[in-house]
Order: sequence, then C-alpha cells, then structure tokens
Amino acid sequence: MMDKQSRIFVAGHRGLLGSALMRTLETRGYRDPITRTHKELDLADAEGVQALFRQERPEYVFMAAAKVGGIQANSALPAEFIQTNLAIQTSVIHAAHLASVERLVFFGSNCTYPKDALQPMREEYLSTGPLEPTSESYAVAKIAGMKMCQAYNQQYGSLFIPVIPATLYGPNDDFDSNTSHVLTALLDRYHKAKESGEQKVVLWGTGEPRREFLYVNDMADACIYLMNLDADTMRSVLGLPGGVVNIGSGLDVSIRELADIIGRVVGFQGQTENDTGRPDGAPRKLLDSSRMNGLGWSSTVPLEDGIKKTYEWYLDNAFAGTIKKRLAS
Repeated sequence: MMDKQSRIFVAGHRGLLGSALMRTLETRGYRDPITRTHKELDLADAEGVQALFRQERPEYVFMAAAKVGGIQANSALPAEFIQTNLAIQTSVIHAAHLASVERLVFFGSNCTYPKDALQPMREEYLSTGPLEPTSESYAVAKIAGMKMCQAYNQQYGSLFIPVIPATLYGPNDDFDSNTSHVLTALLDRYHKAKESGEQKVVLWGTGEPRREFLYVNDMADACIYLMNLDADTMRSVLGLPGGVVNIGSGLDVSIRELADIIGRVVGFQGQTENDTGRPDGAPRKLLDSSRMNGLGWSSTVPLEDGIKKTYEWYLDNAFAGTIKKRLAS
C-alpha cells in the first residue's frame, strides 16, 4: 500500500486532475510528490522520462498528463490529439515498467465507449461498436493506453490500473471556449453574458444529450483509494470483463439542465437559445460505477455544489487573470 513516505510521481500535476491529486495527497499527509513541469521534461521524450524514473525511482505513478479538449478542439486537431497522447502515455507506462513501479493509475475517458453503447455503460461494453466521430482520435489513443496497461499486467504481473472517469470539472479547469469541455465553457459564457449585460446565451446543439459529471476532488480521492487497496483485490478487479474501473457519480443531466444550473449559480437573468446547427455529440454518457462502488467508494460532491466551488475558483483565478492581462496590455 501507498504509505506517507512512498515515492509518488504525479504526471501532469498542474492540470485539472493532477492539481486535485496534489491537493488531496497533501491533505492526506503524503509529502513531496515527484513532479516535473513541461518545461523541465517533455513526457513524450521516452529517454528523458526513463532518466527521470532512474533518478527519482517512483513507487507509485498517477498518469494524469494528457492533451484534452472539447468537441471543437477534438474536431479541429485530431492528429495532435492522437500523436501527443500516444507519445506521452507510451513513454510513462514503459518507464514505469522498467523502474518496477508498484502501481500506476492510467486515466482513460468515457469517450472510449461506443457512441451507441447501452446506458449506463459497463466496463465490458468497451470495443463493442463504433466510437463517436468527434472524439475518435483522442478515444483511440486512450484505448491504446488502457490496453497497454492490461498487456503489461498480463505479461509482467504489473499493477497498472486503467480507470475511466465521468467528465471531470473543478478548480484549474480549462475555461477557454476553443478547448474546454461543456461545463466550463458554459460557466464562462454565462458569467461573461451577465457581466456585459447580454440577455441571451447560445447553447450548442439541441440541449438534449445527457452527460455525467464528477467533481475532480472526488476523482482524486477515488484514485488514492485504488492505490491503497490490497493487491489481491485489485488484481481480481482488473481480471473482470473490460479490465478497467469506471469512476462516476452515477447521475447524469441533460445539457439544457446543466445550463439551467450554471445560469442559476452565476446569477444570469437572460434567456438561453439553442443553436441546433451545431453538433450534439453522443446522445448519452452515463457510467455504471457499480464496480467501484462495490470496492467501498462513492462520490460525495453533488453537481450544483461542485459547480459553485468551481465558479468561486473561476472568479478568483481564471476570470480575474483575464482581467489582469487586459489591464496590463
């Protein structure tokens, strides 16, 4: 198990999930996790990553580094999404094997499930149908990462744990309208509409697709929980159909319902209109998290509470930073 003195490497420690892991590890008393910024080390550089592992000798690895984005970014940059993610995850997973890392958690994505998968999505539904075209390149890279973990477990007896989270959100999220996911894109849009006095916010698509969201601190808690399960239990779980673990809240909302919650949290008083000429994406994405729940873990942060926390962070950091840059220019 991962004790307080363990050597822990958090890859991607400045991102949404990585920063949540750092906060949670610190709160739990885990001291001085190993980190590297992109400037210090490009994780796509296999030789550089192996040198890091030889130098620091991590025992536990959270593989939170990835190139991520919403529908618009995935559609515009498919080559970058598949190449960058394949390079990063291959470097880190193989280096972890060479360094005899005790455990590694690899983060997949709910877009790895088939577009028309039965709902809620069980782990055994992976690779049973075509993927959603708007995120296919990213999904293929993530599937490769999960399969790589499974292959190393099978051949070398590793404990590399592939997990599939619901759509994450929270502090340090991306609020850029060109690259962000729907929740933060809407939060930014509604806030700016309120600030400028606009009476209308345009919602992409019909608003009918349903999505499941998980507050990122819940996800960090779940992953530390998995790192501390006894090895026999973890190997038994990884031997189940699909070989991965879904981690979600168990609840979904329509995009229109999400917009209404965000509008209420922000205090926007205008109208919301749908642009039905824009793509919807998959009709529904709800994970079946009964496997994770059966291990004794479940989420604790309700959606509206998590959005309130995220909005507070946005006001103090993301939006405040935009204003500061504008005043300085």
